[in-house]
Amino acid sequence: MSLQPQTHYSVPEQTARITRAAFPKGTLCMHIYDELGTIFQDQDFADLFPQRGQPAQAPFRLALVTILQFLEAISDRDAADAVRSRIDWKYLLCLELDDPGFDYSVLCEFRTRLLEGGAEARLFDNLLSILRDHNLVKARTRQRTDSTHVLAAVRDLNRLGRVVETMRATLNVLATVAPEWVRAAIPPEWVERYKERTGGLNRLPSSDKDREAFGIQVGRDGYALLDVLWSAESPAWLREIPAVETLRRVWVQNFMPTEGGTSVAAEREYPAVITAHQFAL
Repeated sequence: MSLQPQTHYSVPEQTARITRAAFPKGTLCMHIYDELGTIFQDQDFADLFPQRGQPAQAPFRLALVTILQFLEAISDRDAADAVRSRIDWKYLLCLELDDPGFDYSVLCEFRTRLLEGGAEARLFDNLLSILRDHNLVKARTRQRTDSTHVLAAVRDLNRLGRVVETMRATLNVLATVAPEWVRAAIPPEWVERYKERTGGLNRLPSSDKDREAFGIQVGRDGYALLDVLWSAESPAWLREIPAVETLRRVWVQNFMPTEGGTSVAAEREYPAVITAHQFAL
């Protein structure tokens, strides 16, 4: 993906008119643009992109979306949906109202570029510089400028959403191919827990503590499902379903079984084997 940086962005006339009519008192996104502008410039990230290839999404937008999804605790998928559907986001991102946005995978690619290029600090360095210029933070005081914290929080949101969706998809497949087995083997409370896709109105818990607890619960549920699938009472052909194999692999990568239950595996601490369970690797 190559970068063709622009030197100036402004809110399109139609976007500005309709957004201001819809929100006469403004929103956070509108106040940010009206007071601080776009904060980031494409040129701030030019060194992270090659000079040739398919044009990349404007990096100033991807940087802003990364900050917004951290503030609202939403996944890449939900953030991409917000770019398409929320007019106040389009206002801040200087997009036409009919702009289709981009695929959510672009956000992960952008974070990878930041980390591999050692450029993650630019997010907060640029933001802090703008805030100081507008006298919104005091000089000579200690400010939190840990951009890595933002990137890690967004990564963890996507990681949790991925394991929840893997569990939900596996249960849906099992309910289709073996409904009687599901009714007999699956706890009723799982229906409520995994009946809807995470995202939109069905968001993940907002606090770090609640998200951690929810993640541990999902890990326990997945291991319980794998245990019953690998039990002698369950048909062996269920273990050959691709969705079940996907669940097994995702759980190996993301959860660490412990004597007291299940914990979320730390980054780069994925277990090679799971000795506490009966299914083979």
